Amino acid sequence: MQARRLVFLYAPEPAALRYPEDCPFKTERVVLTRQRLLSLGMLGTADRRELAPRRARLAELEAVHTPRYLRELQRAAAGELTVDGLSMGLGGPDTPVFADLFNYGAWACGAGLVAAELLLAGHADVVFNLWGGFHHAMAERAAGFCYLNDVALACHRLAEAGCRVLYLDIDAHHGDGVQAAFYRRADVLTISLHESGKTLFPWGGFEDEIGEGPGRGYNVNLPLPAGTYDEAFGEAYDAVVAPLVEVYAPEVIVLELGMDALAGDPLTHLALTNNAHARVLEHLLSLDVPLLVAGGGGYHVENTVRGWTLAWAVCAGETGVGGPEHLSALGGVFLGNTEWLGGLRDPERPTSPEQRREVEPLLRASIDAVRRNVFPHHGLPPVAAAISPPTVAGG
Repeated sequence: MQARRLVFLYAPEPAALRYPEDCPFKTERVVLTRQRLLSLGMLGTADRRELAPRRARLAELEAVHTPRYLRELQRAAAGELTVDGLSMGLGGPDTPVFADLFNYGAWACGAGLVAAELLLAGHADVVFNLWGGFHHAMAERAAGFCYLNDVALACHRLAEAGCRVLYLDIDAHHGDGVQAAFYRRADVLTISLHESGKTLFPWGGFEDEIGEGPGRGYNVNLPLPAGTYDEAFGEAYDAVVAPLVEVYAPEVIVLELGMDALAGDPLTHLALTNNAHARVLEHLLSLDVPLLVAGGGGYHVENTVRGWTLAWAVCAGETGVGGPEHLSALGGVFLGNTEWLGGLRDPERPTSPEQRREVEPLLRASIDAVRRNVFPHHGLPPVAAAISPPTVAGG
């Protein structure tokens, strides 16, 4: 089998940009991930290249944002927050006004466009744009640390080129900005698995939000109950995502690989390990179609860096990278945390009977609702969910 051609997008210009110090969103995650990959010898070869992105131009950003909104973003970045800017969401606790806000978003969007062009030209099989993943930004509104929507822009560019696009979002937060961009379109199938809007921002993404007009059935939301763990997530993915992907047969995939669904993230309430993310990647890679991986959330920096490094390793076919044997071969390279001998994969997390009783009935109901609402639009039978009832004593 021929090695996959991977590209990691990196440049010193976006690396120098920062959100405010007290903001949970840390741009240095990308720099740290790159350092981890270099230390593991997984970046800088013919099949694992590093390429520089570019800033998106205003005319390109207008594909998904209004000129009026783009002007207000630039004014805010220059220190002029107007009444119109406030009405567009700027200046809130999760949309701080700071000097780099427009520049950073423009770099993330430009990187998304570069990634799309590399895939369209056949110059790469997998492209990582960890600068991006700003899935909350709307055409004329900022939210959730997101000002410019790079993933919507990349999906638009790919669809514009005639591709059948799958946008899969496994960030803990609902990808509402991407949903809004393609809610009436069938050339981009958007699927978001996220913590339920009953317990987490942006308080939406429910099972009955399935698109409108030509897009009806092409917008899919699978809310996850707080406390969702690897096994339940995997069964939900198999019951909803895998059948839809098979029948849709995408020609290119954009994956929002937020790591805030990991247990221990300070802003969310899910209980996944990075093995769940690796499992998703393994399925997508088996489809053998071009893949764009965008960053997204992840507010425990070390866990996010390990998760993204593992994702790159999976794409590179290096399933044993980061384990003790590999580290020994590299002369004991230090992974950067106190559990480096465990490698890149998180240890398995125990699941209590109480956790299962709380998660499984809610998740089963969500799966059944999605299948009833969406599957008939794709010629799929809305059969019962796959999750089995708890078998523990007293369950």
